[in-house]
Amino acid sequence: MSTPITRVPMMMPGTAPRFHGAGLTHRGLVRDRNEDSILTDPSGMLWAVADGMGGYGHGDVASDIVIDKLSHIADDTLAPQALRTQLYAANAEILARTQHGNQMGSTVVAVLVQNATATIAWVGDCRAYLLRGPALRLLTRDHTVVQDMVDQGLLGDAERENHPERHVVTRAVGVEHTLDIDTTITPLIAGDRILLCSDGLTTCLGDQEIAGLLGASPTPEGTCNLLVRAALEAGAPDNVSVVVAFASER
Repeated sequence: MSTPITRVPMMMPGTAPRFHGAGLTHRGLVRDRNEDSILTDPSGMLWAVADGMGGYGHGDVASDIVIDKLSHIADDTLAPQALRTQLYAANAEILARTQHGNQMGSTVVAVLVQNATATIAWVGDCRAYLLRGPALRLLTRDHTVVQDMVDQGLLGDAERENHPERHVVTRAVGVEHTLDIDTTITPLIAGDRILLCSDGLTTCLGDQEIAGLLGASPTPEGTCNLLVRAALEAGAPDNVSVVVAFASER
C-alpha cells in the first residue's frame, strides 16, 4: 500500500461541520503495478481518486498528472470552475505527452468541500458515495458503455456488474481533445461520510457491503483499511483506491 499525495492548505475559519479523512491505494492481487493515484487534504477541503488506464500504457503517469493539477486548486476558489479548469489542464498535458507515442489516460473523481457543501466532478467510472445514517447514496453516474445501456433500458441494474463490457469507459482524461466533465453539488451535515473510489473497489464489493464497511469504523483511516482489505479478500483483480472523509461536529 502506498502513501497518498497530501497537500496542506490554509484553514478556513468558521466552517461547520469539520471535515477530516484519509486515503489508501493498493495495486491489488493481479496487476503488476499500481496505476491509481489519490489526493488527500488534512483540512478536509479537497480529495480525489484517479485511475490510470493501463490499456493505453503509462496509466500511472496519466493519473499522477491529474492529481498534480487538482492539487493546485485554491481553497477560496469557485469550486465547479476550478475543478473543471484543472481537469482541462490535465487533459491538455496528457494529450501533449501522447504526441511522443505514449498513449495514456485516466478516469477521476474529485470533491471540493466549501461551507459544508461538496462539489463533485468526475470523468469515467471512479465513484463518489455519501453515507448518511444507514443509507448509502451514489452521487456520480458512471461514464461507461454498460451505464449507457442501462439508461437506454437495454440492461437492468442487476445485470450491470456481470456484463463483459462493464469496464469499458466512454470518457477519460487525456484521450480526446474535448473533455466532458460532470459535476454535482451536495450539502453535507455532521455525521455524513463521503467515499471516493476507483472501480477496483466496486468490482469486488456491492453497495450493501460498501455501506456496512463505510459505517463500521470510527476513523477514516480504519474505514479505508476495512474497504481495501475486503476488496483484497474478494480477489482484487484491479488496483484498489479509496478516500474517505468524515463530517463531524466541531
